[in-house]
Amino acid sequence: MNRTATAAALTAATLLTLTACSSSSDDETDAKPKASASELTQKQKDDISAAAGMPPRPTGEKRQQLLDALAKVVPDAVRYEDKAVDAARNQCSAINGEGVNRIGWLASQRFTYKDVTTTEAQGKQINDTLKSIGFCKV
Repeated sequence: MNRTATAAALTAATLLTLTACSSSSDDETDAKPKASASELTQKQKDDISAAAGMPPRPTGEKRQQLLDALAKVVPDAVRYEDKAVDAARNQCSAINGEGVNRIGWLASQRFTYKDVTTTEAQGKQINDTLKSIGFCKV
């Protein structure tokens, strides 16, 4: 995915959010409110995530496989399972992006939260793991 496609997806999400914030005149008081980002359908949200290079949120066995794979690299990172899953999905946007620099560092930042610290070397291992298990394929 190129930067233009990612930027377009993020712009679309932003525009949908901003339409809910637009002001209305007295003539428009009976008009139906426009959809906001929180009112998007799940399919629309999934499409925006996919356009940004993010896989869908895994459930069941796929979620456990992801957590097990991450635990082999950075055991502390999966202490907060939901954060680890979200960090992995977000990291896929960097892995799938073109021209993204320092993705090991980005992974270390995404997988550092609360009392968990992830090094850049561990971040590189996380990237290798996400690629090897096929998680970042969208």
